Order: sequence, then structure tokens, then C-alpha cells
Amino acid sequence: MPLKACSRACANASPARPEAMDFAITTLLNALTLISILMLVGLGLAISFGLMNVTNLAHGEFVTVGAFAVYFIQSMGGSFWLGLAAAPIAGAVVGCILEFAVIRHLYSRPVSTVLATWGVSLILQQGLELTFGLGAKPVTPPVEGTLDLFFTVYPAYRLILIGIAMVTLLGVILLISRTSFGLDIRTVIQNREMAEGVGINTRRTYAIAFTFGAAIAGLAGGLVAPLAIVLPQMGVNYLANAFFVVIVGGVGSIGGLVAGSVFVGGLTSILNYQISPSLAQAIVLLAAIVAVRVRPNGLFNGASR
Repeated sequence: MPLKACSRACANASPARPEAMDFAITTLLNALTLISILMLVGLGLAISFGLMNVTNLAHGEFVTVGAFAVYFIQSMGGSFWLGLAAAPIAGAVVGCILEFAVIRHLYSRPVSTVLATWGVSLILQQGLELTFGLGAKPVTPPVEGTLDLFFTVYPAYRLILIGIAMVTLLGVILLISRTSFGLDIRTVIQNREMAEGVGINTRRTYAIAFTFGAAIAGLAGGLVAPLAIVLPQMGVNYLANAFFVVIVGGVGSIGGLVAGSVFVGGLTSILNYQISPSLAQAIVLLAAIVAVRVRPNGLFNGASR
């Protein structure tokens, strides 16, 4: 995951603080930052792949679109928060167009969906490159300082990111479990024919769910923009990690999404301190394969949707 590293030196920890405690808390917070991002990206994918059984290879581009929305707003003189508000809207617009123009015609043809969304991802990458040009785009965080957490100091924006991610996750859980729309989604997933028989518009439900997943991915892109290298191709890495999270944790389960995010994000953060990011990613992939082999239904097997 191409996040800008935050080490003890980055946090400007005081020499008077216990080094072991300082290192442990910084490592934990770095892991929580990555876990939060993975949860947001994985939430969108869990809806389209885990719940709707749509393999969307353009999901990473929703993250990219969200990041570029923040960059564009800032480049026009707007604030980061305005850009962050625009990020899920941009993701939702692209997702709605993709679902209406392509995916709704391919629900019963999974192989065609894979090929079509792969082509869309390439088109979106090239479109962003033609629009914004080559090279990384700078995004300035809304808060530059650090907060003193007693045993260490840590960048304030990363703590804000963690908080927003937790609130978003709670909101999605409440939406799925406590609203009529969430009930419609669960009904359509369990039995589409019966859902249609009781008057649920399954096509509209799928369209709204897919667009909602794209909006969450756009929000993730907006949040990660100040911490990552904003490029038209940045979504590829987030797509791979999101699939790891959903499959390892358990397809179609919110609890599995959290478990998968902790597994992938925590292991990646720990390994990044010891070895190169490329080797760390390879080891995480191997660990994910082993986890799926041992628990084919996911780490959170049996969790309710």
C-alpha cells in the first residue's frame, strides 16, 4: 500500500519518552491508519463483490477519482474539506454511470463483467492522465501539526482519518441492518426472484447499492490523498488489497471485512518496518493464500451480513 511512511522520526517523539512504548504506539497507529483505509476501500468492494457477486476491476479507479477530486478542488483554491465532500460524489457519479452503461447488462455474465470493468479501468486511467497530465499531484492535509498522546506524538490528520473511517463503518452497518433499504439489499441477495415477487425493484436496488459502494471508495480516495502519491494508476494497488481484505475476511460479511482489514493492514504495517514494501506485499499475499487455504470461507466464517 503506497502510503507515505510515518516513523518515530516523523512523529518527532521526545527523547524522554520510553522508546519501546513510543515505537509500539506509533506502529499501532500506523497500522490503524492503513486498516481504516482498507476498510473503506473494502466496504465498497464488499457491496459489489461480496453482496452483489460482481467482480468489478474498476473499483480501484473510484478511489483514484476521489483523490483527484480533492486535488482538483485544492488546485482551484478550495479547501481540503470541500474536496473531501466532493470525493464521494465524484465516486458515486462514476459508479452510477458504470452500472447503468455496463454492469446492469452483465449481471448474469460474470466473465464478461471482469473483462468489461478491466477495460473501463484502463479508460478511466487514461482519461485522468489526459485531463490532469503526468506526474504526482500534491494534496495538502487540512491539519499539519501533531498531537501529544503521552507516550508519543502523532500526526493529527492521521487520527482524523481513523475517526472518519470508524464513523463511516458504523454508519454503513446501521444502514444495512436498520433501514428498509438495507432490508431490501439483504432480501435481493438471498433470493432475487422472491424479492421481485414481493414488489422490490431489484434493478434499482442493485444500482443504488453499487453507486453507494463507489461513493465509499471515493471517500477513501479523498482521505488517503494527502498520505499517498496521487497518480492516475494509484487505484491498482488499492484494488488488489481490497480483494485480499474481502476474500480473507469472508465474502459478504461486515465482520469479515473488519477481520480482513486487520489481517492485511496489520501484517503489512509490521512488515514495512522490517523489509522493503515490495517484499512485504509479497509476504502478505502469501499469508492471504495460506489463510484462504486454511479457512476457505474466510476468517469471519458464519458472521451475519
